Amino acid sequence: MNKDYSNITLEDQKNEFFYKKSKSNINISFNRISFIFFIFFIISIIYSIHLTHLGSRKDNRIIKPNLKSSNHKLYRADIVDRNGKYLVKTVNSIDIGISSKKVINKDKLILNLKYIFPNKDYVQVKRNLEKKNFFYFEKKISQEKYDKVMKLGDKSIQSEDRLIRVYPEKNLFSHIIGQIDDNNKGISGLEKSFDEKLKISNEPIKLSLDTDIQYLIRNELIKFNKIFNTKGSAVILMDVNNGEILSLVSLPDFNPNKREKISDVNYINRATKGIYEFGSVFKTFTLAAALDEKVIEPETQFINLPKSLTCSGFPIREYDKEIPTDLTAEQILIRSGNIGSVRIGQKVGQEKFKLFLSKLGILEKIDFDIEEVGRPINFTWGKCPLATASFGHGITTTLLQVVKAYSIIVNGGYYVKPTLLKTSKKIKAERVFNENISMKILPILRKIVSTKEGTAKLADIDGYEIGGKTGTANKSSKGVYSKEKINTFVSVFPTTKPKFILAIMLDAPKINKNYIYNYRDGSNFKLKGSPRNTAGWNSVEVAGHIVEKIGPILATKYSEVN
Repeated sequence: MNKDYSNITLEDQKNEFFYKKSKSNINISFNRISFIFFIFFIISIIYSIHLTHLGSRKDNRIIKPNLKSSNHKLYRADIVDRNGKYLVKTVNSIDIGISSKKVINKDKLILNLKYIFPNKDYVQVKRNLEKKNFFYFEKKISQEKYDKVMKLGDKSIQSEDRLIRVYPEKNLFSHIIGQIDDNNKGISGLEKSFDEKLKISNEPIKLSLDTDIQYLIRNELIKFNKIFNTKGSAVILMDVNNGEILSLVSLPDFNPNKREKISDVNYINRATKGIYEFGSVFKTFTLAAALDEKVIEPETQFINLPKSLTCSGFPIREYDKEIPTDLTAEQILIRSGNIGSVRIGQKVGQEKFKLFLSKLGILEKIDFDIEEVGRPINFTWGKCPLATASFGHGITTTLLQVVKAYSIIVNGGYYVKPTLLKTSKKIKAERVFNENISMKILPILRKIVSTKEGTAKLADIDGYEIGGKTGTANKSSKGVYSKEKINTFVSVFPTTKPKFILAIMLDAPKINKNYIYNYRDGSNFKLKGSPRNTAGWNSVEVAGHIVEKIGPILATKYSEVN
């Protein structure tokens, strides 16, 4: 007999237990699910408490002002040349330090570190530990070694994110690029002047410089520094139409990877920072000013020019006794006559010559992409200063400003601003002078190189139509002139349609009696040793060799030359 137990209710008050079979299976399942969720809830609370505890623990990384925390990568944009080649790369590294006060077991710590850094001076490490201060144990360690150190689990060991700038071209662009300090702050060159931009830019900073050309020019300059035993030298190659600098070299230079503190004045950037008298290079400005004022023409005759003048008791003489006394304005520049240049300057007049030089940007400090630029010495004008300034004596400026001025004179009179940054298009700025000045000056500059009377015949390289002007000046310090010279050659090519200015400056060159000069006029004439220590015998020779090296690259890469 089957009994129906479906409505039976069991109660046991004593055991406080009851069961009612009338509850459905659904209710039973619900209770089980609730119980599972309850367990998960408890686990979640425990885990949250654990995370809170971990978050409250101090980070073992060193936090310093101006440094990002370990959760963020330090950042600084790369720098590339005009062709996209890296000149500066950013690498993130790690420094390891030890807080001596937190060291529990010194011997154990040192033993563990020896396995990772076997070549350290642990005698010095022990000394540092005794001082009970924080000290850096090892800088710029690899990720592999960092992982090994952290696995030691020693609370005294701290780490710090470090940004490293790598300069793959080493010395090649040192004066331009500059350096940064340990706090990711630029301290010189573009690293300093573009400091904020480099920290926020999402793209590499593209420069106007060409690495291949820079390399060739620097190599030639190093070679001739030895040949002529110079104290230093500088070269600037610039596009006369948009101011883009393709090469800027100053020697001696340095390796920015070593973060050297350059305090020796010998390391000055001679292309931008050095202030010099450039001598006869200024004669081009004197003639251009006279043409601008229309007081003379290239064919204007100067008769019976004296061999010397006296101004304030000081003599002004011709450097070359063979210079004729009757010369045209054009011939004065070709033969580099001092007396003739004085006469041209006197025709221009003090105020107008001063204004002309100001328009060229010669007299004031130039605005440039790096801060290492020199300020020309204040020039006090008068009758004698006008006379000396007309042939480049007693008046100072920088090589960069000379390049800028020549560019304006030869590019049709357009203002140009030298720059180290790549520009997108050819810039046509305002006109400073009438283009007729360029049309009249350029053939004369060409004759200085291409004719027998000119002072720059050694730079007459076939196919490049080089023109230019030499300048030889005695170095001065605090108003006292020495026997050492500043020898300069500023060239422009091609003269039929100017594209580039190439300026070479040699600091204190000397005559090399054993050097063989090979003339490039087709005569195959050779000369051993130079008769004079002038720009025509050293700076011009350097320019010729440089153009032979870089000319094919310029013609290939920059078709505007053709």
